[in-house]
This record gives sequence, C-alpha cells and structure tokens, in this order.
Amino acid sequence: MARILLLHSMLGLRPAVHRAADRLRGAGHEVTVPDLYDGRVVDTPDEGVEIKEEIGRDALLRRAITAAAPLTDQGGLVYAGFSLGAAIAQNLALADGKAGGLLLMHGTSDLADDASTDIPVQLHVADPDTYEPVDWLNAWYLRMRKAGADVEVFRYRGAGHLFTDPDLPDHDPEAAERAWAIALDFLASL
Repeated sequence: MARILLLHSMLGLRPAVHRAADRLRGAGHEVTVPDLYDGRVVDTPDEGVEIKEEIGRDALLRRAITAAAPLTDQGGLVYAGFSLGAAIAQNLALADGKAGGLLLMHGTSDLADDASTDIPVQLHVADPDTYEPVDWLNAWYLRMRKAGADVEVFRYRGAGHLFTDPDLPDHDPEAAERAWAIALDFLASL
C-alpha cells in the first residue's frame, strides 16, 4: 500500500480526479487529494491558465507543500499529479529526501542541474502532446536519469493531453485504461 498525494490539473479538482483517487483507494492505497484552487473547476485550458495566473505559481506550490507536510513525517510518500499537478508533484518529490515515488500523468517540470534523487518515476503522456513536446520530454528524461531517478516513460499515440479524463474531449478510453493498469502495477511495486 502506498500513501499518495494526488494533485489536480490546471482545470481544478474535477470529478475525474476524484474518480482516479477512488481507483487508487480501491487498489488499497491511501490517497490525499488537496484542492489547490479553492473549489474552482473549469473546462478549458484558457480558463485554467487564468486561475493559475491569478493564484500564482509560488502560491500554488505553497498550497501543495502545506497539503504534503502532514504526510511526509513517515517518509515514503508517493507524489502524483495530472498535468500542472504533475509538475508540482515532481517539484515536491525532488525536494523530499524521503519520497517513495513519483507518478506523473500528462506533465513534467524542469529540474535544477544539481538535482539528485533515487526515486522511481513513471510518466504517462500523450504522443504527440503540445504541452509536452518530444524534444522537451527527451531532455527531461535524460536530466531525470542524470539526477539518479529510475524513470519509465509511457507514450500514448493519438491520445489528447488529458486523455484519462472522461469528461473532456481529450479522453481516450483505451489509452486511459492502459495507463491506469501500468500505473497501478507501478504503485503496487513501491
């Protein structure tokens, strides 16, 4: 059983995030799902960008740190997220010397040249994905490996950016089920 902090995308704490948390709980994991947007949920990337910019990157990171803080005492916390939430999860995991793993759905973040970690990392991303271009992903992968992470990347050809959200046009049921099956195996191995 993993203890997981699951962070939502820039669209907010949508029903799909709650369903994902329920799926993880159904597999025996303990899941915490904070609301970084104070209840606001939107349907389009443009609306999500507006909220993200209104709150600010630093404030979002502080909110995520606050949500993670009570969960980090025992060590082994698995950080997970969707798109923007994945980027934030990556930042938190790399700063937590006792992190147990990192599950990234649809997103990544840059990392410092001196980053160092030995955590297992799994990324699930559309192929192609306008938010995560191939050149970016290749450079990200190499930098994560250089930092010491054990990284697996799964690309889903033809899927939309947030392909695991059944309430969005990006949804790809086959890719979503495949991603969740792989992710659940990953979490079970931690």
